[in-house]
Amino acid sequence: MFRFENPIYLYLLVLIPILALVRYFTYRQRKKKLKTFGEMELLKQLMPDVSKYRPLVKFWLMLSALALLIILMARPQMGKKVSMDKRNGIETMIAVDISNSMKAEDVVPSRLDKSKMLIENMVDKFNNDKLGLVVFAGDAFIQLPITSDYVSAKMFLQSIDPSLIATQGTNIAEAIRISANSFTQQEKIGRAIIIITDGEDHEGGAIEAAKAAKKKGMRVFVLGVGSDKGSPIPDGAGGYMKDNTGTEVMSALNEQMCQQIAEAGGGAYIHVDNTNAAQEHLNQELTKLQKGEITSTTYGEYDEQFQAFGILVLLLLIIEVIVLESKNPLTKRVTLFRKK
Repeated sequence: MFRFENPIYLYLLVLIPILALVRYFTYRQRKKKLKTFGEMELLKQLMPDVSKYRPLVKFWLMLSALALLIILMARPQMGKKVSMDKRNGIETMIAVDISNSMKAEDVVPSRLDKSKMLIENMVDKFNNDKLGLVVFAGDAFIQLPITSDYVSAKMFLQSIDPSLIATQGTNIAEAIRISANSFTQQEKIGRAIIIITDGEDHEGGAIEAAKAAKKKGMRVFVLGVGSDKGSPIPDGAGGYMKDNTGTEVMSALNEQMCQQIAEAGGGAYIHVDNTNAAQEHLNQELTKLQKGEITSTTYGEYDEQFQAFGILVLLLLIIEVIVLESKNPLTKRVTLFRKK
């Protein structure tokens, strides 16, 4: 497996086309100035040692050396060893409600942001487990397939936003069904579905979906975010969402429904008020699940490949020095065919 240890340096490759354009326009300007002195054929006779192609060859040699030097700085590496890691852990699918009601600010900074903070803390606590992400509103889809790559999980987490799903609502049933079908086929391993929602605008069927997941050996946990007192929903323009009559829409946590879903799924309901307390409670519940042997493929012992690029850079620079801008006086008299 090939990779760059410091890929950020590759952005410097944008200098290559920029320098090529500068060279092109500089050449055109120089050619225009020369034409002011007379015809090009006459100028060639007056400057017999000037070469048309040698400066161009030297330029491209230097540009190629620069490109290879940038690649060298990015530290190209080749993975020479593939290892199969076997660890004991569980599989967890996290389904996040991204409906508009999750923008309510009855928890700081908002229900959705609070949920993302909770998931990030959860990922930090994972060691040998696999996890995946599902987002849902009126519909649901997989944001991240189940994996042990926690870095990718955090990256995908940051992109979660209500704009990902146009259909509004809170289709918890679909989120449970998609989550249940996203686990691996590995046997004898604990599986958890964690639903993070305010339960607002519940569309039905969630209790039945939770029961079906439980029959398959999964446990459904529900984390309720928000307050039961209700809160207006920001519209993104400095105001709040209103219904058809012009009244501000109030959104409240449907705690009773969340509790029923968790009970049907054989899990637990946790009200997210204090993030750390909710995290600790969830960790205690997850430790009760059976831990199975999880297998993942990783590449190790990467070899540095800079030596080959360094040799090429050195070779190009040597050739660039050897090539003269003007015609070589030792070879300019050499002709392939002598005139008779």
